[in-house]
Amino acid sequence: MKNFTCVQDIGDLDTALQEAFEIKKERFKYVETGRNKTLMMIFFNSSLRTRLSTQKAALNLGMNVIVLDINQGAWKLETERGVIMDGDKPEHLLEAIPVMGCYCDVIGVRSFARFEDRNYDYEEVILNQFIKYSGRPVFSMEAATRHPLQSFADLITIEEYKKTARPKVVMTWAPHPRALPQAVPNSFAEWMNAADYDFVITHPEGYELDSKFVGNARVEYDQMKAFEGADFVYAKNWAAYTGDNYGKILCTDRAWTVSDRQMAVTNNAYFMHCLPVRRNMIVTDEVIESPQSIVIPEAANREISATVVLKRLIESLG
Repeated sequence: MKNFTCVQDIGDLDTALQEAFEIKKERFKYVETGRNKTLMMIFFNSSLRTRLSTQKAALNLGMNVIVLDINQGAWKLETERGVIMDGDKPEHLLEAIPVMGCYCDVIGVRSFARFEDRNYDYEEVILNQFIKYSGRPVFSMEAATRHPLQSFADLITIEEYKKTARPKVVMTWAPHPRALPQAVPNSFAEWMNAADYDFVITHPEGYELDSKFVGNARVEYDQMKAFEGADFVYAKNWAAYTGDNYGKILCTDRAWTVSDRQMAVTNNAYFMHCLPVRRNMIVTDEVIESPQSIVIPEAANREISATVVLKRLIESLG
C-alpha cells in the first residue's frame, strides 16, 4: 500500500479485518517493523482522537514521531499557485512539502474542507500535493472528502458487535450549530457499501451526499422509518453538498436529534458516533450513556485501524 486515502487503498476488507484483530490481541507484535523509521503528522486542523490514536499506533510499531501543527508551530503556509505572496504567509506548501519529506519516512495529513469552493475541496488539493511532492507514503488523517482511519475503525467496531452476518446499519443526519464537512459521512458510506451491509442513509431533503459515496445505500427521508429494525445507528451532522447550498445549514430541526424515541423502533441497536459529539443536539444524554452506546470502544479502535495502515505503509518502503 503506497498511500491511504480511501477504502480502495486498503484492499481486501476481510484480510484487513483479520490483521486488525490480530494486532488488537497483540499490539506490539510488530514493534520492530518501524524501528528507525519516522512518522510526521501534519495538522492543518484540530484533533484529539486522530492525534492520540495515530501517535500511539506509531509507537506500537516502534516508530519515531514528529508532530507539526501548521499555523501554530510553523510558518503559515500558502497553498494556492500563482499568488503574490505579500500577505501573512511567508512559505509556500510546494517548498514546505519536500522539505518535510526529507525528515521522515511516512506522512499523515489532516486538512478539512474550507467550504469556499466545492471543486477545490473535492479535488483534495492539499492532500494530493503531499502525495505528489513529498516523495513519501502519505495517509489521510481526515481530508476534505473522507476520513478513512475513522471509517476503518467503525468497520472494526461493527464486526466486533454485530449479531448477524449482514446487519442493518443506518447513518442518520442530526442537527448541529455549525456547518460541518461531509468527510465522515462520505467515508462511512463508502466503507459500509464496500462491506455490503444492509445500509440506509437518512436525512432531511437538501442534504443529499455525492452519489459516488451514496453508492448502493437506500436513502430514506423519514428518519423513523429508516430506524425500523436497525442493528447499528451512526449519527453525524453534515452541511449541504449540492449546488449553491454547498457548505450551508439548511435545517436545525431538533426532531432529528437521536433520542429514545427513535431508538425504540430499532432492533436494540448500538449507537455510534465518531466524536466529538454535541450532546442533546446530535444525541440525547440518555442514548449516548446507555448500555447500547459503543462510542468509546469505537474511538479505541482508532488505534487499531491506524496501526494496520502504518504497518502496511512501512512495509511498502521495502
